[in-house]
Amino acid sequence: MEPRQQGFLDKEPLKEVDEDMVSEVDLNNTVTEEEREEMENELTKLEEEITTLKQVLASKEKRHSELKHKLGITPLCELRQNFTKSWYDMQTSTAYKKTSETLSTAGQRTSAAFSNLGNAISRKFGDMRNSPSFKSFEEKVESTVSNIKQSKVGGTGGTGSFEEVLSSAAQASSQDTPTNNVTENSER
Repeated sequence: MEPRQQGFLDKEPLKEVDEDMVSEVDLNNTVTEEEREEMENELTKLEEEITTLKQVLASKEKRHSELKHKLGITPLCELRQNFTKSWYDMQTSTAYKKTSETLSTAGQRTSAAFSNLGNAISRKFGDMRNSPSFKSFEEKVESTVSNIKQSKVGGTGGTGSFEEVLSSAAQASSQDTPTNNVTENSER
C-alpha cells in the first residue's frame, strides 16, 4: 500500500500557537535590537525635553502674571482692550466698509423718498384746502361756531339749553349747504 499524502482534510487536530510569540512578531516592521535601543533612548530624551519645556512655560506664565499684576492690568482691562481692537479691526475691514456704504446709500434714498412723500401730502392738503368743497365746509364750521357763541353770549339771556343751541346750529348749517356742481360737471 502506498502511503497516503496529507492534504487539506487532515484528521490531525490543529496545534495552538503561543500567543506571546505572535504578539512579539511584527511582520511589517522588523527592528533590530540595536535600533530598538536607539529609539527608546530618543524617546526618553524627548520626554525629558517635554517635561523641561513644560516647566519653563509654567515659569514664564507665572512671571507674565506677576508683571501684569504689578502693572495693574486686570482681566477686565484686557477684555476692554481686546474688544476695542476687535471693533477697530472690524471697522477697517472691507466687508464693514461696503456694508456701511450700502446702508448709508439706502438711508439717503429712504430719506429722500419720505421727503418726497411729505411734500406730496402737503401739496395735496394745500390743494384740498383751496377746493370749493373744503371752503364751503370751512364756512359751515365758522358759521356754526359763531352761532353757538352768539346764542351763548348774547342770545336769549342764557335761558336756552345746550340741545337748543346745537339744533339751531345744525339748522343754520343745513341752510348754508351749497350744491356740489363741480363734482357733477366733472363726472359728465
